[in-house]
Amino acid sequence: MSKNRVTRRQFLNYTLTGVGGFMAAGMLLPMVRFAVDPVLQQKGDSDFIATNQKISDLTTEPTRVDYSFEQQDGWYSSEETGTAWVYKDENDKVVALSPVCKHLGCTVNWNGDKANENHFYCPCHGGLYTKDGTNVPGTPPIAALDVFPTKEVDGFLHLGKAEPR
Repeated sequence: MSKNRVTRRQFLNYTLTGVGGFMAAGMLLPMVRFAVDPVLQQKGDSDFIATNQKISDLTTEPTRVDYSFEQQDGWYSSEETGTAWVYKDENDKVVALSPVCKHLGCTVNWNGDKANENHFYCPCHGGLYTKDGTNVPGTPPIAALDVFPTKEVDGFLHLGKAEPR
């Protein structure tokens, strides 16, 4: 037998400390996992989103391209939709512009105003952009339209995240 005997009071103290620690860990573990788990989730292979638009079908006339993607907010996943105005420039390079007006965030349309043909038009306050997305001086927009990075995968257009100019 050992000379260091455990008293009943010490035994009870050790037992309650162990059980309390076990219960505290059981309560804290889900909170720690909630905070750390999204950081450890694997991200997609690419930041580019596939569209149904074939590159070969694009012309010099801006075309509205709608696309959808899955957005993850914590543990909630939702299907979101987006839009881009896409065309080929004189060098046969694909140009993709955001439809969001830089004045108040309204949606611009190509040839939306009959008085200003071959321009992007914002119906909210009469904002105008040229075909390349540059704001027309003297109209409300304060900056050019954002540009999407593009790439071609198997003949289809893929769009990156819109970037300001």
